[in-house]
Amino acid sequence: MEITPLAPSLGAEIRGVALGHVSAPEMERIKALLTEHLVLFFPDQHLTVDDHVGFARHFGLLEAHPNLASPECDAPEIFELMATHGGVADEWHSDITFQPEPSKFAILNMVKCPAVGGDTMWANMYKAYDELSPPLRDLCDGLTALHDAHPHGRPEQTAIHPVVRVHPETGRKSLFVNEHFTRRIVEMRHEESDMLLGHLTHWATNPRFTVRYHWTKGTIAIWDNRCTQHFVLNDFDEERVIQRATVMGDVPEAGSPPRWPAWMPGGFTGAMGRHDRQVNRHLRREAKDLESNSRDD
Repeated sequence: MEITPLAPSLGAEIRGVALGHVSAPEMERIKALLTEHLVLFFPDQHLTVDDHVGFARHFGLLEAHPNLASPECDAPEIFELMATHGGVADEWHSDITFQPEPSKFAILNMVKCPAVGGDTMWANMYKAYDELSPPLRDLCDGLTALHDAHPHGRPEQTAIHPVVRVHPETGRKSLFVNEHFTRRIVEMRHEESDMLLGHLTHWATNPRFTVRYHWTKGTIAIWDNRCTQHFVLNDFDEERVIQRATVMGDVPEAGSPPRWPAWMPGGFTGAMGRHDRQVNRHLRREAKDLESNSRDD
């Protein structure tokens, strides 16, 4: 394989391998490179849908998108985004963090891309965590955050994850909040949460943590959602079509347990403000599920 690093923080372009007929040793090498570079690009692959699905299965079990349908692709393992149908993910995010087990990997096939524009950027969340000041790292290590599917019109779909997660394979800590899906620091008042989340989501996309990739038709990209975020530049007026296979997730693990309880206003809960209701509903549902599971046991 011919390996070309694209930025100091993350990203590499790989040539000299046919992903539709990848061997076991080649697959092991690709996985090692993904651990090292976090996002990989393979130009000139031009995979069929079946080849795409077959290659993606090397990374784990695949899942359909929980909320969005694919207008043109019938393969249940493939999620298709067309720019003319609103498929431009132009906010920084890690995929489907509103689920209890967010996606581990995404394997994307660039089916059609504009001649100019429509690049995608990725950011290294290991570096975003490592370069926080020690006091702020210490604070973030003890916090959790609520994520929801409001961008998909499903604000009732929520999950709580650590603000800092530990990668199950590398053991490294990474920042795990994003502007698209993260709504609230659970242990803080909403005013304090807004201030901290605003800083963290802006900090996470510092240019020195990022790589920007210009697509060509037939390129395959693979990235690790557990330690990266990505963003599509909405600066084009031609069609852009991607097909993505999503590898089923795992439960984000914190480096240390939350050090404080969830912050809830005192007094009459019926007067709870809109900023606190969503967290309260999630915690009540979680407690009810725990009680039901205990009875079943």
